Amino acid sequence: MPTATAKVNDQVIASTNNYQTVEGNIYFPPGSLDQSVLSPSNTHSTCPWKGKASYYNINADGTTLKDAAWYYPEPKEKAAHIKDHVAFCELLSSAKLTED
Repeated sequence: MPTATAKVNDQVIASTNNYQTVEGNIYFPPGSLDQSVLSPSNTHSTCPWKGKASYYNINADGTTLKDAAWYYPEPKEKAAHIKDHVAFCELLSSAKLTED
């Protein structure tokens, strides 16, 4: 499986070859994240089939990105495989698949 990497500018904030892809978004497992750049946001949204999403602000490489990452702490049954996995806003940071 290719490696997925999320960056803010030049700072790597997540990298793994053990990710999930859902609706075009790459979901990184908790152990692949640089937790030091994430801070909880008060923002939430609801997906009809995944459930309630919680958001993180990202503070990396001298940049603060509000609500730029999200995860499902208690997903619905069909989305159980992405529980606590984090996806990043494509426009604010990038997730690239690269062959090792």
